[in-house]
Amino acid sequence: MSGIYIHIPFCKQACHYCDFHFSTSMGKKDAMVNAICKELELRKSEFEDETVATIYFGGGTPSVLQTNEIELILNSVRTNYTIIDNPEITLEANPDDLSEEKIVQLAASSINRLSIGIQSFFEEDLKLMNRAHNAAEAEKSLQLARQHFDNISIDLIYGMPNMSLVRWKENIDKALGYGIPHISSYALTVEPKTALAKFVEKGLVSPASDEEAQEHFKLLNETLLDAGFDCYEISNFGKPGYYSKNNSAYWQQKKYIGIGPSAHSFDGVRRGWNINNNSKYIKSIEKDILPMEVEVLSATDKYNEYIMTGLRTIWGVSLNRIATEFGPKFKEYALLQADKFIEEHLLYLDDETLKTTKKGMFLADGIAADLFMVNLR
Repeated sequence: MSGIYIHIPFCKQACHYCDFHFSTSMGKKDAMVNAICKELELRKSEFEDETVATIYFGGGTPSVLQTNEIELILNSVRTNYTIIDNPEITLEANPDDLSEEKIVQLAASSINRLSIGIQSFFEEDLKLMNRAHNAAEAEKSLQLARQHFDNISIDLIYGMPNMSLVRWKENIDKALGYGIPHISSYALTVEPKTALAKFVEKGLVSPASDEEAQEHFKLLNETLLDAGFDCYEISNFGKPGYYSKNNSAYWQQKKYIGIGPSAHSFDGVRRGWNINNNSKYIKSIEKDILPMEVEVLSATDKYNEYIMTGLRTIWGVSLNRIATEFGPKFKEYALLQADKFIEEHLLYLDDETLKTTKKGMFLADGIAADLFMVNLR
């Protein structure tokens, strides 16, 4: 089973922390939709022997599209790919786009899962992030969405400047109050060349410390586990039956095609990425040329990616799989590097599978880096 990711590179305004590819000008929206449909057609041979189980509209802000534009893209998927009977079709949406009329239209469309970018229920946080919605719209969007959708995820950001544990707990509790079955939650990171980075550089904003962010994560983890969620990946919490199939496929290294400017693809052997320029992307696709760079992954690259993705999840890293796919030297190396983390109770062995402890989960990326292979082929 494989997935298709579709990058919609438009936003109403730029969030201060975001370094994803997008444009605030909607002038090329029609041409972009046509180019995305054409790229889907141009790349159908890549999935000749694959069945599509998930379709994910990310961005950017996919909810700026009209429902008929979304269906136009989905029709291109249906025409060119083999799809399971009931695929998971997710649309990322911002609260300010989710009027009652829009939600009713989406509910009548093929979209069966909404991922709503709440980020925070507090006005001061939303203003600092320069979100297009306010706190009232955040709550209103959930009230409306719950009337028409069962499968809903929301995004929440922790590690905000001056965010106390009390306020973070209020954010989590508000989300739980709406009966949301899936929450994706990320620490606020200061990415280079963003407005937030400039604010920090000028001393206008003091980012949360690593210790504060870790406390926020610990509270999030404990609260959601008590509420019946599973932390199936460091940033993703779902109730049983509501794990994101798209996210799970990514972390389990299944094949996916990325459509649209800046979108990434992975086929198990190669990783590709499209150009991150809207005009150049459209012009290239119009000439039947895929604007993509491709990297063939070495055994070391594939091992490192498996370590990185596996340690972030409840499924962990299978030592038997490492031995089978990469060879006994890789397994020996992984065990040797993992030893100190096992002693520090950050990792543990569960039936030949390396997993992070609760304490180790927040540190998974750093632990993975220590298990990476540098030059052994």
